Amino acid sequence: MSAQRYTSYMTDSIGPLPYCPGCGHGLLIKALDTALVSLQPDPKNVVIVTDIGCIGLSDRYFTTNAFHGLHGRSITYGCGLKLARPELTVIVLQGDGGCGIGGTHLLNAARRNIGITLIIGNNFNYGMTGGQHSVTTPSGGITSTTPFGNVEKPMDICETVSAAGAAWVYRATAFDGDLSAVLARAIRQPGFAMVDVWELCTAYYSPRNRLRKKDLFDLLDNYKFRRGLITDNPRPEYSEQYHKVYNTGKKKLSFHPPVHVKYPHSIKRQIGIVIAGSAGQKIKSTATLFAEAAMFSGLEATQKDDYPITVMTGHSIAEIIISPQRIEYTAIDSPDYFIVLSDDGIKRAKRRIETLQKHSVILADESLTLPETGAQIVRLPIIRTAKEINRLTAAVIAMASLLKYRYLFPVEAFSTAIATFQKTEIAGINKKAVKAGFALLHK
Repeated sequence: MSAQRYTSYMTDSIGPLPYCPGCGHGLLIKALDTALVSLQPDPKNVVIVTDIGCIGLSDRYFTTNAFHGLHGRSITYGCGLKLARPELTVIVLQGDGGCGIGGTHLLNAARRNIGITLIIGNNFNYGMTGGQHSVTTPSGGITSTTPFGNVEKPMDICETVSAAGAAWVYRATAFDGDLSAVLARAIRQPGFAMVDVWELCTAYYSPRNRLRKKDLFDLLDNYKFRRGLITDNPRPEYSEQYHKVYNTGKKKLSFHPPVHVKYPHSIKRQIGIVIAGSAGQKIKSTATLFAEAAMFSGLEATQKDDYPITVMTGHSIAEIIISPQRIEYTAIDSPDYFIVLSDDGIKRAKRRIETLQKHSVILADESLTLPETGAQIVRLPIIRTAKEINRLTAAVIAMASLLKYRYLFPVEAFSTAIATFQKTEIAGINKKAVKAGFALLHK
């Protein structure tokens, strides 16, 4: 709590509130100010989040922090702020229109129990954009989009978020004498707290439906919508639990060893390498090891993978770029080297293989039938060699053969990457595969 005593959290430097005479938003905003005065938080630790809609005009009138975003998305902004800075008091102001547009955000914030306070200015229509019907428009309600009466049943926002798991839910009206006290209670809640405030829209909904204060209460009774405290079910707040679990789990993490330059390299320009094979041939993991080997040799490296949604079936393709300079463009338009290990890889990369020119080199398993291509072709007994060591080593054998065909960096860098980033048993097998692959090709 700040040592300074605040008598208001609002400013009149930009003029009075911009609402129509009799609009419930004005009553709600003033009640929120009174609630904050009773709580006395430091304005620097309070964020008022709004989205599009008449209620969204209010944040600039507060001397707290403010965030104004897209329609229906204010809850997501509020949740993000709370997760990044759990110590903040995050108050989200949203209309019934925003609740409809961002319904999934509403449900999941309640389900997760993220510690924001959501205050809904519920006036049954989209007041800012011409009085269209919303998810809370009463049945039979006349709006610009339901001129003959709304045929939909209105959503009970309170019961909806309660069913989703909200910890604290309250329904009020803008005319309640204790509204500021209710809002203060909501702000004090440690988890997700929501106050659904029923109001009058004096520009559109009220004139079209002859809705007055008394009629507002009659609507509550007619729909048997509960008033007052709907849900009070305290449970651990999400951001607090998340940080606790994260900090506990972080201690158990095994961090990726650093890469320090140990070896030289021989390349003067960016080199593009494509490996085309099948799922289960360790294409992606081998490409990563090769890229890390390049980094051990002082090179920049990128990797991009292509594979279907299936597991252990279909193609697997990896693209590696290695370069002595910063890599600004990460696509490989014309590969320097193309490794082909299976028919799945050929099927997926057929068009690319056909368009290769004579400056490109294909290293292919001896058993494969390649499409017509302008590239140079080098055939090797890769799969046969892998069967002698371990069937999962074909990609490692192929990449070691590439290092023999073209000295990009020392083959020892490849072995070092394997020893550094793989488990001892697997690394032992793959280091044998490196030696075998390097011995396959004699220039």
